[in-house]
Amino acid sequence: MACEEVLHSRPLFLTIYTVVIIGIVFSSFYVFSAIRYPSTNPSSWSLSNEDVRLTEQTLNGSRLATVAVPSVPPEARDVRTRPILDVPPRNKQRPPLEAFRLTKELIQKRVKDNIIIVTFGNYAFMDFILTWVQQLNDLEVSNFLVGAMDTKLLEALYWKGIPVFDMGSHMSTEDVGWGSPTFHKMGREKVILINLILPLGYELLMCDTDMVWLKNPLPYLARYPGADVLTSSDQVVPTVVDDSLEIWQEVGAAYNIGIFHWRPTKSAKKLAKEWKELLLADDKIWDQNGFNEIIHRQLGPSVDEDSGLVYAYDGNLKLGILPSSIFCSGHTYFVQAMYQQLKLEPYAVHTTFQYAGTEGKRHRLREAMFFHDPPEYYNPSGGFLSFKPSIPKSLLLSGNHTIESHFTLVNYQIKQIRTALAIASLLNRTLVVPPLWCRVDRLWFPHPGVLEGSMTRQPFLCPLDHVFEVNAMLKELPEEEFGPGIDIREYSLLDNPSLPSEVKKSWLDVHLCKEGTQDCVASNNTTIGGVLKFPRHSNEETYKKIFSSFKDIKVIQFSSMQDAFTGFRDKEREDKFRKRVKRYVGIWCCVLDHTPGHIYYDMYWDEKPEWKPLPPQTSADDHPPW
Repeated sequence: MACEEVLHSRPLFLTIYTVVIIGIVFSSFYVFSAIRYPSTNPSSWSLSNEDVRLTEQTLNGSRLATVAVPSVPPEARDVRTRPILDVPPRNKQRPPLEAFRLTKELIQKRVKDNIIIVTFGNYAFMDFILTWVQQLNDLEVSNFLVGAMDTKLLEALYWKGIPVFDMGSHMSTEDVGWGSPTFHKMGREKVILINLILPLGYELLMCDTDMVWLKNPLPYLARYPGADVLTSSDQVVPTVVDDSLEIWQEVGAAYNIGIFHWRPTKSAKKLAKEWKELLLADDKIWDQNGFNEIIHRQLGPSVDEDSGLVYAYDGNLKLGILPSSIFCSGHTYFVQAMYQQLKLEPYAVHTTFQYAGTEGKRHRLREAMFFHDPPEYYNPSGGFLSFKPSIPKSLLLSGNHTIESHFTLVNYQIKQIRTALAIASLLNRTLVVPPLWCRVDRLWFPHPGVLEGSMTRQPFLCPLDHVFEVNAMLKELPEEEFGPGIDIREYSLLDNPSLPSEVKKSWLDVHLCKEGTQDCVASNNTTIGGVLKFPRHSNEETYKKIFSSFKDIKVIQFSSMQDAFTGFRDKEREDKFRKRVKRYVGIWCCVLDHTPGHIYYDMYWDEKPEWKPLPPQTSADDHPPW
């Protein structure tokens, strides 16, 4: 399972508060705009031809003291000490790359209470990094640094006033994909960074960029001053019901290095050094597997009766396992909502246990309203189309929660979403995909429906990537083959505080009715309450004729999608639409006692009277239904 890390930070505005200048209100407004709404225009970047980066040897902590750092002018040095979110003036050039070297001086300027929080990534994850920074900003946490693995990211973060350093990684600016060789290279960079920072005497909270902070974690970490390492885990069964550390004897899942805290103790530095040597000696070892292998070399006994710490690794290192109920994985937060059931306040959520790649991660954070997008995301050209999903109670609650009852429920929703996609395509609108209900969980291995011992409720609101291939839905496909693209948004978008007031105020409710009943005629006349009655089973011409009058309305919300549209008049367009949306659905996994155990969802299941939720019976059957 792809596992990732979290970040940590402190009062972002502390430096601002000390500056008593009347113009601060305007400065703050400009700063917020810059961090939340990054420019994506390449012409706004003035990339230098210089490519002076840290080498792997430079990042080796044992050699840090001997590294010669070039002399740079005071203005360049200021780039590393400038207050967080203090956007540099545009009338000056970006300092040379030498100014962005990771040095003890740089860390000292950002550290607080001897703790530094670090994340890193390449340009493909810039929006995740901006979200990470903004969340820390909202929590007033400022003692963090961001490592840039390519110059394009460094350039962009610098102009937004974010404390950034050059990792010298020569990384591609593209999404590397989990499990790829470049992904593993990024993992080694993490280990090298840990070995660089610990010998300097600082505590380090190392995080992946695909996580967000929901609460300042530093006070929690301070509760365990005796811990050498505190790590998150992939534990999905709670071992505690309060906010104490997990009971280490009951944790059976892997420790997740997406969020972990290191103290600069002798044992921690020894562990970090051996971990680095292990990974550099074999580039096929996944960094997380290597960490788990070493840390489990010895596990036990408990350090004491109360703290929850355990002796690990060499018998001297004191380890604590952060509770997965509040340092959440993608499963404990998005599927189980464990923190809600235990009435706890979560500190972080890491987008693990998810599907559909990086796009799936973004969509989950957007569904939870944690992701920070630019203004145009909330006000696209053409406006939005949404609908209220109508699900019979029996599909949700009647009978046992089985694979069959799950597919009956999900297929019912798929058909409505399919209709909505067609109408959105017809009206050139962005579809707000409704919340999705599931009766059984999705995993990578055979299971009985939900994981035994977990707190998964049935039915439950499942992330869109449990059923739909979000990455396929957002992928640009040639229009000549697949018809016009159909943009989507998360179900929570219309409740997001970032939604502009002009969108909220421009709203049309469409109530589907049976043609021939009172006032149910194809007309653009609305009722006194601003509701448009619109006949079910309407065709393409009727939609175009009536809704052309409402092309400037930002949000059109249908009361239902049941029998809302009879289909495209043009067969060629219908065929292209089908070819597009058939790719939108994924698989459910996995049944017991059958190989393969996955079952394909089918966007047009209702056109196959004999369709049943069964795994492929032969290798020839093992392919998507398109």
